[in-house]
Amino acid sequence: MTNILKSFLLLASFTLIVSSCDSDNSCDNVCPASSIQLLDCSCALDANDIVPHPCPTMTCADGQALAVMGGSCTCVQIAMDVCGGKSCADDEVLDAISCECVKTASVTETINAGIYTEDITMTTGNTYILNGRVIIGAGATLTIQSGVFIKGSEGQEANASALLIARGATIMAMGTSDEPIIMTSIADNIQPGDINSPNLTIDDNGLWGGLIILGNSPVSTKAGAEGRIEGVPADIAEGLYGGSDEMDNSGVIRYGSVRHGGTLIGEGNEINGITLGGVGAGTIIENVEVIANVDDGIEFFGGSVNVKNAIVWAQGDDAFDIDQSFSGTVDNYVTVAGAGSDHSFEIDGPESDANPDGRFTMMNGTAIGSLDAAKGEMQDWRSNAQGTIMNTYFFNYNSSADIELDNDEVSTNFGDGKIVISGCEFTLTSGTTLADVAADKATTPQGDFDFYLTDNNATVAAGAATVGADLSVFDWTYTKANNGI
Repeated sequence: MTNILKSFLLLASFTLIVSSCDSDNSCDNVCPASSIQLLDCSCALDANDIVPHPCPTMTCADGQALAVMGGSCTCVQIAMDVCGGKSCADDEVLDAISCECVKTASVTETINAGIYTEDITMTTGNTYILNGRVIIGAGATLTIQSGVFIKGSEGQEANASALLIARGATIMAMGTSDEPIIMTSIADNIQPGDINSPNLTIDDNGLWGGLIILGNSPVSTKAGAEGRIEGVPADIAEGLYGGSDEMDNSGVIRYGSVRHGGTLIGEGNEINGITLGGVGAGTIIENVEVIANVDDGIEFFGGSVNVKNAIVWAQGDDAFDIDQSFSGTVDNYVTVAGAGSDHSFEIDGPESDANPDGRFTMMNGTAIGSLDAAKGEMQDWRSNAQGTIMNTYFFNYNSSADIELDNDEVSTNFGDGKIVISGCEFTLTSGTTLADVAADKATTPQGDFDFYLTDNNATVAAGAATVGADLSVFDWTYTKANNGI
């Protein structure tokens, strides 16, 4: 009985057996066996004429449930424990005549561009269309239940669709491995309950924006301890990020897949799949995926958030882009390059004297290159870069792929021990050595980068790696379902 009562909140097609008009079943009329007799003794519905509920949010009192009568919903008394108390899944309702569990239909709702300061809940099984830049403002919480689909509308620059969680706002995106949250384009014909798109592939990108989360954790920008995220106009305060709270909490993201994003927001400027600006270590981000983004997969603008079990496939630029003194840890990650991908890692350091000491750690990863990529670099350590990449397995890169220290400043950081690359394993093309991979481009190199890379890491035969990501945790992903890993 519990499952029938629960089902009236869902948009569904079902019928119910109900009581006759009084306790001794003394109605003068007799309804056909396939119809419903309501309390007023009328015959309400032919069981073969099942239609969707027109009133999915209507509720009834205990002991009652919704029934469809004449194309509208009504509350009716439940006369018996139908179907022997048979229960159905959360996304199903019980057809009380056939005693079969029937999948509920989904609701599609449009959320227009704007700043939302009240709590919003996105409900399991439903699809939400972002019509422009949707900002969750300070003090508000966006709850995204498992199995939700979010689709961004088409548009560029000021009309770009994106979901932005501002400083002081909270996102509670609670997907599961069985029901991940999927953020994709309105052009994607994927339906709730599916993992694969019937019409889009990893070659389809730039169809909407992406997910942006901003927080109050320390950053180091050219302006100092605060920055403004790309693509948000200067007159919108919700575009600011950075602060002094390393443990700042922007909420939770679990089991989320962000696909086909990276639309243009300015000349040569695209939105990343997931952008994290000043996000603090109180935030939980684990089991996330970015697919086919024009720009970077995941970019960190400072902050101290830790990320676990992250995978990026077929990004247009960098899989992981690190900037502005990011000090968090990324543990158990995978990068899978596409033919148009650039670096697996692009790393920049602090941009000012504000919070200059942040050093990230990336550990236990698997980085898969593309032999067809024209660029396809492994690592690019750039302006004032500092941090650690360890216990990562690199393979399937072409012979020109390298690990670069871009300039004198970066080489100095390496010489000072601020750049650590250790415990990594590489399967290289025939005839290529780790000394060939090492590329210190400084005018005056500081330290022997060739020797360091060779001495602190190893080359291995294909299939013989002893380090790398635990790939089994990515079984829920689009990447796994489509043989990306």
